[in-house]
Amino acid sequence: MGRRALHSRASTKAIAAGAGAVPRIVPLLVSVAVAAACAGHVAIAPMPEADPSTSVATPRALTTPAGSVGSPVHAASRRPRGSDRWRVRQPVAGVIEGYTTVASGPPGTAVGLRVSTIRPHFRVLAFRIGAYRGGTGRLVWRSGSVRGREQPGPTFAPYATRTVVAPWRTSLTLPTAGWRPGFYVLRLTTSGAAAQVPYVVTSPSTAGTVALMVPMATWQAYNRWGGYSLYEGPAGDRHAWAVSFDRPFEGVDGMNDFRTAVVPVVLEAEHTGVPLSYATDVELSTTAGVLSGARGYVQVGHSEYWTPQMRAAVLGARDQGTNLAFLGANTAYWRIRLSARGGRPARLETGYRDAALLDPAQRTRPALTTARFRDPPAAQPESALVGMLYECFPVDADYRIVSPEWWGFAGTGVDAGGVVSGLVGGEADRVYPSRWTPRPLQILSNTSYSCRGVRTTSQAVYYTVPSGAGVFAAGTLRWGCALADHCDVPLRRATTRFVRVVTDNLLRAYAAGPVGRSHPAQDNLDRFHLPRANSVPAS
Repeated sequence: MGRRALHSRASTKAIAAGAGAVPRIVPLLVSVAVAAACAGHVAIAPMPEADPSTSVATPRALTTPAGSVGSPVHAASRRPRGSDRWRVRQPVAGVIEGYTTVASGPPGTAVGLRVSTIRPHFRVLAFRIGAYRGGTGRLVWRSGSVRGREQPGPTFAPYATRTVVAPWRTSLTLPTAGWRPGFYVLRLTTSGAAAQVPYVVTSPSTAGTVALMVPMATWQAYNRWGGYSLYEGPAGDRHAWAVSFDRPFEGVDGMNDFRTAVVPVVLEAEHTGVPLSYATDVELSTTAGVLSGARGYVQVGHSEYWTPQMRAAVLGARDQGTNLAFLGANTAYWRIRLSARGGRPARLETGYRDAALLDPAQRTRPALTTARFRDPPAAQPESALVGMLYECFPVDADYRIVSPEWWGFAGTGVDAGGVVSGLVGGEADRVYPSRWTPRPLQILSNTSYSCRGVRTTSQAVYYTVPSGAGVFAAGTLRWGCALADHCDVPLRRATTRFVRVVTDNLLRAYAAGPVGRSHPAQDNLDRFHLPRANSVPAS
């Protein structure tokens, strides 16, 4: 977000200026794991994986728009059994934590797991998140008892950018051959405590699928493990200008909206039965052709930090006919760089943010300066991609319908002027008519509210492009969390049902191909007389 963190975080001890070591802080995390063999001192217990398809469906009563596809193909009784044992309901700080040596990778990737614990032994359970019988995670692998040890505390690498790393040895290696693409949670368990580590098993190809994109870069920007994030440092010191993936997340909040947006969207998508693929924004930045042939792209949750390569990849896919859905707000707001660290690619995330004038790229490669995308020296407002600009935090308002005839609202029963209670919140976007605004653009909702004493508005939009692709932008961070009513405020059942129906409509229609060919946007932008100048300092 523009100025401050969305979620509250645990307090962190200050670091003495110039010191090489950072106070040790043990967080809780989420991860994905996929399985197979481990180091010699670990007993492997492979679990049978009976998933009949990448996406597992369950029926949902709703009206599907004409031309959409993807009716459920597996009855609930045929779905593999799952559980909710991946969850950690009462985390205990200071006992166990860990991180993976790669954030994601295709099946067969050797995933190093680095764990620090004050207990003599621990175990690892790997769960794939999905639409399973009896729970939302399927146990796909478990370790035997692994010898535990307390690893060194956080250190600066380097101090100049306040980059904190966890210089740990690998505790065990997870070869992931044979594991299905998806979002995984790796549960670390020991006596009296547990932690989570996130991992994504990526799809070898996204062709013919709706691709779910997990925002790992944004999670790291907010991660305060060791006392520093791209937002904050300890009292008396500034925030980091670069953060490392080589460290745990600081508790569940350190992973930003993994529980409140990523997991609900993944579950909803798998319920629909449409063909899905999985990737993270790291692949989007580092691997050419990730979205080649994809029918849809779904940005899951809060995805604020983008490299220019990420943006180019998504725009390129759109212009080749891939439908886009941004199920959040504040998308592609800050420009970052991803670079190698310790011989491994994309393990360092640079983002000077409000100190962009100090970014060395300002002088050598201005287009890579880690400022807002909308700012000089290489202004490319996020509205060219999303259709809107980030506007405000905090927000708490209703979602007012202005285009009830839009195909994505089929089955919701909404009317013009109807209200979806509490859906606009956390952060919100709005349309600024300019040369960057895609046309035709259809405003779907229009909400008036006060942003820190300044009256403004928030919209959701849909636009189409000559390739036939359709683009939906929710314009609110509460979209994902509303699927499970896990937002910062309680929502009504009607709000949750509305978001589920619209999300399902989008996914099913996207799976059929470019939706703009059958559902072109009905441009109504000029009806709203929206100001072209931003008067809201919060953005």
